[in-house]
Amino acid sequence: MDIPQQKTENTTGKLKIFFGYAAGAGKTFAMLEAARQMKARGADVVVGCMEQRQAPGTAALLVGLEQLSGRAAVSAELDIDTALRRRPQLLVVDVLAHANAPGSRHVRRYQDVQELLRAGIDVYTTANVQDIESLNDTVASITGVPVAERIPDSVFDGADQVELVDTEPKDLLDRLGETAGPENGAFSLETLTALRELALRRCADRMNRLTEQARLKGRGEYHTDEHILVCLSSSPSNAKIIRTAARMAQAFRGAFTALFVETPDFAAMDEANRQRLRENMRLAQQLGAVIETTCGEDVPYQIAEFARLSGVSKIVIGRSTATRRGLFGKPTLTERLIAAAPNLDIHIIPDTAAEGATHAGKGRLLRAAAVPLRDAAASVVVLLVVTLVGQVFYALGFTEANIITVYIFGVLVVSVLTTNQLCSLFSSVVSVLVFNFFFTDPRFTFQFNDPGYPVTFVIMFMAAFLTGSLAGRLKDSAKQSAQAAFRTKILFETNRLLQREQDEASVISAAADQLTQLLQRDLVFYPVDAGELSSPGIYPAGGKGRAELVTPEERAVAQWVLRNNKHAGATTDTLPDARCLYLAVRAGRKVYGVVGIPINGRPLDAFDNSVLLSILGECGLALENIKNAREKEEAAIQVKNEQLRANLLRTISHDLRTPLTSISGNASNLLANDRKMDDTTRKQIFTDIYDDAMWLIGLVENLLAVTRMGEGRVNLNLSAELMDEVVTEALRHVNRKSVEHTIETNSTGEIILARIDAKLIVQVIINLVDNAIKYTPAGSLIQVNTEQQGQWVRVSVEDNGPGIPDEQKKRVFDMFYSGANKVADSRRSLGLGLSLCKSIVAAHGGEITVEDRPGGGTVFSFTVPAGEVELHE
Repeated sequence: MDIPQQKTENTTGKLKIFFGYAAGAGKTFAMLEAARQMKARGADVVVGCMEQRQAPGTAALLVGLEQLSGRAAVSAELDIDTALRRRPQLLVVDVLAHANAPGSRHVRRYQDVQELLRAGIDVYTTANVQDIESLNDTVASITGVPVAERIPDSVFDGADQVELVDTEPKDLLDRLGETAGPENGAFSLETLTALRELALRRCADRMNRLTEQARLKGRGEYHTDEHILVCLSSSPSNAKIIRTAARMAQAFRGAFTALFVETPDFAAMDEANRQRLRENMRLAQQLGAVIETTCGEDVPYQIAEFARLSGVSKIVIGRSTATRRGLFGKPTLTERLIAAAPNLDIHIIPDTAAEGATHAGKGRLLRAAAVPLRDAAASVVVLLVVTLVGQVFYALGFTEANIITVYIFGVLVVSVLTTNQLCSLFSSVVSVLVFNFFFTDPRFTFQFNDPGYPVTFVIMFMAAFLTGSLAGRLKDSAKQSAQAAFRTKILFETNRLLQREQDEASVISAAADQLTQLLQRDLVFYPVDAGELSSPGIYPAGGKGRAELVTPEERAVAQWVLRNNKHAGATTDTLPDARCLYLAVRAGRKVYGVVGIPINGRPLDAFDNSVLLSILGECGLALENIKNAREKEEAAIQVKNEQLRANLLRTISHDLRTPLTSISGNASNLLANDRKMDDTTRKQIFTDIYDDAMWLIGLVENLLAVTRMGEGRVNLNLSAELMDEVVTEALRHVNRKSVEHTIETNSTGEIILARIDAKLIVQVIINLVDNAIKYTPAGSLIQVNTEQQGQWVRVSVEDNGPGIPDEQKKRVFDMFYSGANKVADSRRSLGLGLSLCKSIVAAHGGEITVEDRPGGGTVFSFTVPAGEVELHE
C-alpha cells in the first residue's frame, strides 16, 4: 500500500464549492471557468477528475488545462496519491459526493478532498442540494428518489467559499430538453422549484451561521442553552430521525448528543441490526453529534435520567405506527418517555419503517429455537429431580399445592441454570403436563376428574412462566450490570495507573494492558518520536503476539492516521481493507501514538468503543503531561544556566575591572615615570602588578576547574600521598596577605597517608586558606589540622574570625555565592572557590562541611579516603 508522505504545513488548502439545486444547472461550467481564470492569473491548476458525460460547451473548457491522469481524456476517478505527489496549487475535482471505486483509500470522494486540503492544496468542486446529508429526507420527499451518495453538513458548512449556481427552473427544463414523467419526477417544474428554494434557503442558513459565529467570536462558547438529544436505534428510519435532530441543533445553534441505551436484548441483536446501528452512529457523528452510551433495561428511564443529568432541553425520538393494544395493553416507549420526562420538550418523529425492522427481542425469540444441548440436558435433569421430590411429597401425604410449589421452584432453577429463555417456557409447559400425569386423578394419564383442574393448570403455568421469565430477566440485568461495572473499573484503574507512571514507555504499557483487558483482543501500539512512528509494540490478549499486525501495509495505515490525525482502517471509510482499526492517541491536535485493534469481522460495540476512546484520551493526556513536565524541567535547567551565565558575566565584568584597572594604571605609571621613581616605589608597583596578575590567574584556574567538574571531564590521578607534604605544598601558594595572619599546622604526629589526586587537594587547601585570609581581619589565627578517622582522613581549616551566619551556611558552597561579608581588599570574591572545593572532594568520594568554631570563628573540614603504604620488592 503506497501512501505518499505529506509535508507538515501550518496552513491548509481552501475549499470552494459550486453549489446547485439540480443536475444541469451549470455548476461544472462555472467551476471550469473559474479554474481557467485562476490559471490566467498564473496559478498552477490541474484537473483531477471529471464526470465523463459533459455538455459540449463544458468539455471545451477543459482544453488547455493540465489533466492529473496525463491523458487526453480526464479520468472519472481521482488518483489521490498522484495528486499528493504532484501538489498543484489548485485541483479541480468534480462531484464531491461521489462514491469511490472499491479498493480506494477512502470510500467517499469528500474524504479525498479533506486529505488534499490538509496537504495544503486548494480544491474547486461541485455539489447539489440533494447531496447534503441533513436534507436527504426532505429532497427524497420532493423528488421521490432517495440519494445514496451524500456529504456531511460539516463539509458544506466548513467550505471557505460556496458559490450558488442558479438558473430559472423553466430555463433548466428547456436546457435539459425533457419534462418530468411518472418515471422521473425529479425534473418537473414543481420539483425543480422546490429544490431551488431548498438550495437558496440552505445557502442563506450557512451565511447566517457564519455571520453569527463571527459576531460571537471571542465571546465564549458558540452554543446556546439548547441541548438536543436524539435516541439511537437499529431501526431503518432512525437515520431520518437523526437528520431531523441535526437540523434542529443547527436551527437552535445548540449542543447535539446522540444516546444509545444498551439493553439486555443487545446481545441477541442480529448482525444486520448491529450494522445498521453502527451506520446510524456514524451518521450522527458526521452530523456533529457527541455519541454517548448507557446501560439499562428500562429505556425510557435511562433516557430521562441522562437528559436530566446532562442538561438536555429537547429530545427527538421516533414513534412507530404501533399503539397500545387494549385498555390494559403495555404503554409504548414514547408514552413511557413522556411520563418519565414531563418537563422536557419531546419531539416525536413518525417512524413508519420501524414496523418492518427486526427487533432485538424478536431476534432473541427466533434464536431461542436453537436450544444448546447443555441447556436442554439441565432442564430435563431439573424436571426429573422435581418429579422425584413430588413423588416423595405425595407419598408423605402433602397436598397438591405443595407439589405445585415444587414445580414452580423447578422452573425458577431452570431459568437460572440455562441461557435460553425457551427452556423456561418449555419447563413451564412440561411441569403442567407432568403434574397432571403423576399427581391428579386418574393418575398416570393426562385426564382429570376435578372440573377445577383446568384453572389450576392455567395458574400453575402462568406462575411458573412468570417466575422463570423474571429470573431470566434478572440474570440478564445482572450480567449487563457486571459488564458495565467491569468497564467502569477498567476506566478508573486506567486513570489511576496513568497518573502514577512517570515515563512514556510505562504509560503506553499500562494503557495497552488495560485495553487488552477491556476488548479481549490483541493490540499494536506505535509510539510517536520526533513526528514519526517508532517501532511498534504488540500486546497480546493471550499467548504470543501476532506478526501479521505489523506488516508494511498495516504500518502504512498507521502512518496515515499519524499524518492526518483521524482514525482509519477496518470498519471506517478510509483504507477499510486493513486488518486493524487504527486510532490516534492524542491530546488536542498533537498525536502521541497510534493504536491498532484487530477487527476480524467483530466490530467494536458502542459501549466498548466509548470506553476505548476515553482510555485513549486519558493516555494522550498522560503522555502530554509527561512531555510538558520534561519541557518544564528542561526550561528550568535552561533558565538556571542562563542565570549562571548572567551571574558570571555580571560578576566578572564588575570584579575584574578593579585588578585590570590596577594593572593597567601601574603599568602606565611605570612607562611615564619610571626614571622619577626610586627603587622602593618601583618594587612596590611591580609587587602590586604581580599580585593582581596572580589573582587573575587563580580566578581563571578556578573557572576552568569548575567547568571541567560540571561537565564530568576530570580524571583523577589517585596515589598514596603524605598529607603533611600536601598541606605544606598548599601553604606555599596561598595569598601573599597570609603574612598578616598567623597560620599554624597541626597533625596527630603519626604518618597520615591519603589516596588522592595531590594537585586537586592542594587546590582545595589553597582555596580554604585563602577564604579564611580574605574574610578575617589582620592578625587572625588560621589553623590547618589533619587527622585520620578510620578509613578516612579529615582535614580542617579553622579561623577565629567573625564567623558565618547560620542562614548563609547552607549556600556557601553554591557557585557565585560570596555572602554578605566585606572583603578586606577592594576586590569581591566570585564565589567559585568553595564550589570548586565541594566538587573536588565529592569526586574523591568525601564530604566537605562548614560549622562554627568553639569560642568564635569558622571551621571548614573535608574528608578523603585514607591510603596504604605500597611496598615494592
